[in-house]
Amino acid sequence: MHSDAASVPDYLASLPDDRREALTAVREVVLARLPEGIEEAMNWGMISYEVPLERYPDTYNGQPLSYAALASQKNHMAVYLMGIYGSDSLRARFEDAYRATGKRMDIGKSCVRFRRLDDLPLDVIGDAVGAVTLDDFLAMHDQAASLRKSRKRPTNRS
Repeated sequence: MHSDAASVPDYLASLPDDRREALTAVREVVLARLPEGIEEAMNWGMISYEVPLERYPDTYNGQPLSYAALASQKNHMAVYLMGIYGSDSLRARFEDAYRATGKRMDIGKSCVRFRRLDDLPLDVIGDAVGAVTLDDFLAMHDQAASLRKSRKRPTNRS
């Protein structure tokens, strides 16, 4: 569910008690492991951890690059981990560590869905958040952007 909250405290205060407690606990883990240079903000209707435009202004949509995010959706809560989305090896390591906890894994490309805090291995989430430095994240982004541009170039056929 999209939120119009202007601040993280307002966003958390708008949630039902169980979701506020769960997202607060996940937020504490994220903040403890967040790489230097990534900032917490409200963006896209959720708690966002992003690269400030002062550090990386040349984005396709004029918005800061999202590194991670936390959200309360209609039927679940979610942690978005863009760092593991950008690296096959980090994603595999994350999935292996998650499976080793015995907890049910419900993930998309960069989204980890959960219904209760007990469903989420916080140490694995923290490791994923701390696994990619700001410079490495920007290098992954630039490499992906370069690949997208090269695929869009028209071929010169005779």
